Amino acid sequence: CFKFPLLLKEGWPELSASIWTSVNSGPGWLIHFFLLTFNIMNDHHLFNRKELKPLRSYLRNRSTSAESALWNLLKSGKLEGRKFRRQHSIDKYIVDFYCPSEKLVIELDGDPHGDYINIEKDIKRDKYLEGLGLTVIRFENRFVFQEPEYVLNEIKNAFKEEE
Repeated sequence: CFKFPLLLKEGWPELSASIWTSVNSGPGWLIHFFLLTFNIMNDHHLFNRKELKPLRSYLRNRSTSAESALWNLLKSGKLEGRKFRRQHSIDKYIVDFYCPSEKLVIELDGDPHGDYINIEKDIKRDKYLEGLGLTVIRFENRFVFQEPEYVLNEIKNAFKEEE
């Protein structure tokens, strides 16, 4: 058995005590823990974490030319009225663009992603983000300049159909 120091550190001793009681009382503790984790995720602890704000700002102020070009096509609801955020953090990752209403992550890949090690990191990151229920799509930087309509159509195709 163990205590949940994260919850104690975050100032939620009553939740930690609740879990501690559940852990000692039977197998329902695991369900309780996952429900608590889900509530924490919905409580915006997963998105735009404060400790990553300086890095997000740094990346926004020093965006690549491809990121700037795509941002000009996406900002202010230009793409079917969808709101996009750039350099948005999701847990420990900072994604190039994120559309909250669609749960859509857009990543632009340039030369730094061409080597094997970075490709493996991207695959691991994409799997993690997809595990959170997000859709991840990637484009090479050159497509933003050479085929902007293709990029926009692929993004539109990733939108969920309205019910």
